[in-house]
Amino acid sequence: MADRVTLRQLCCDSLIAVLGVQKVLLPGSSGYNTSLSSYFTPQASSVHPLCFVTPQTVADVSTVVTSLTKRSPCKFAVRSGGHMWFPGASNEPAGVTVDLRALNSVNLSPNHASVSVGVGATWDAVYKRLDPLGLSVAGGRVAGVGVGGLTLGGGVSFFSPRQGWTCNQATSFQVVLANGSVVVASRDRHFDLWWGLRGGSNNFGIVTKIELATFKQGLLWSIMTFNPLSVVNKQAKIYANLAASENYDENASFLTGWGYSAAEGLTVALNQLVYTRPSGSVTPAFYRELLNFPTVFNATPVVANMSTLAHQGVVNTPPQAARYLTVTTTFAPTEAMILEVYKAFNASLRLVQNLTDVTWAMNIEPLPPQIYARGGVDNALGLANRRGTLAIGLLSPSWPDQSQDEQIYAAARVLMGDVESRAKRLGVYDPYIYLNYAAPWQNVIASYGKASVSRLQKLRTAVDPRKVFTHQVTGGFKIPA
Repeated sequence: MADRVTLRQLCCDSLIAVLGVQKVLLPGSSGYNTSLSSYFTPQASSVHPLCFVTPQTVADVSTVVTSLTKRSPCKFAVRSGGHMWFPGASNEPAGVTVDLRALNSVNLSPNHASVSVGVGATWDAVYKRLDPLGLSVAGGRVAGVGVGGLTLGGGVSFFSPRQGWTCNQATSFQVVLANGSVVVASRDRHFDLWWGLRGGSNNFGIVTKIELATFKQGLLWSIMTFNPLSVVNKQAKIYANLAASENYDENASFLTGWGYSAAEGLTVALNQLVYTRPSGSVTPAFYRELLNFPTVFNATPVVANMSTLAHQGVVNTPPQAARYLTVTTTFAPTEAMILEVYKAFNASLRLVQNLTDVTWAMNIEPLPPQIYARGGVDNALGLANRRGTLAIGLLSPSWPDQSQDEQIYAAARVLMGDVESRAKRLGVYDPYIYLNYAAPWQNVIASYGKASVSRLQKLRTAVDPRKVFTHQVTGGFKIPA
């Protein structure tokens, strides 16, 4: 306890001295408690930093970095939306958490070709600004998700088949480096840093503002369906056909999978279907075969703007309502592989069926090759040489009881290991791990491949030679040594 008090005096008192007491939230204060409760998951909220610091400007962020890096024992975390589920990702248990939510500006360029967004903004705030103008960006799909974290991790959106990765829509990043300097990285200035921030996460500095390309956008068509398990064979065949690169409709964004609810005692096939350029409320022809499936619950299509859809997304996973987890893998979504994922999911139910009120959902989300090509391939993800459609396999359970954590985590590892083994046997496994869905035990940056990792290592040496954002910022996914 004495060591923690000493660290607080060293790290937090120094921040108070340079920023003022109003911008540093100490344990026991209402502001500190409010910050804790604002994280998406109870797991993240369980981490109690020495203090929160709440910069209001990029100059404040520079002051914070300069102060903390003078004192090597002062570890720190960086928080944008606070949506990553696991403890320590954006909250530092033995140091300072830099809460960027006050940097939440949303400013359109004069010609409306781009929007400059503070990383403390959430995607629903961006859509609220753009929707009335008939514009949008290729951003997050759920309200409350922060602009900063999703973009730096790659970013998949409803518009990705049309526009590419979210990170590829970032035309520039304003970033505070480890020495406190503020630079703007773009294709024309600090190109290597611009490249590395497109997927390289929090390894190079604190990003404070991102400029994103905009595009014209009207209403979207959307539906979530729940079907009996009797459709599984047809489900696999149809989805494999729709996901194939030669058939993929760039206006379509969809996922399929299966969900088990202990409360309902029910396992169903589930499908989220979105079409970004609909003809009014008419069902897109691309999805008609899927909508002929028998249903467990009646579902009605919604035609709405991105703001509405983003807020609807919260209904399925409301913040702090349960404990959450995500873990992911990647494979080619052939018919045989989709059936193997179902078999792995079904086999895993025995691991969680004794748990109270658990939900256990496994989804498959295609990444058509258009995503790798749109907006160029200047990013760190290491996918420029892929040609066919890939798919993200995502496990996303929820449960209410903390005592069940370790059983859930172990079951998740078993299921994902089973899926990967089946993918390797079929020859459809891909080593890429999507950062924004990853679990803390996954080696994300290494999955980008040797060439990308080598380039990221050289970039880190150039912009952060003391490895501040490797050693003092311990949370997140790090570049291999």
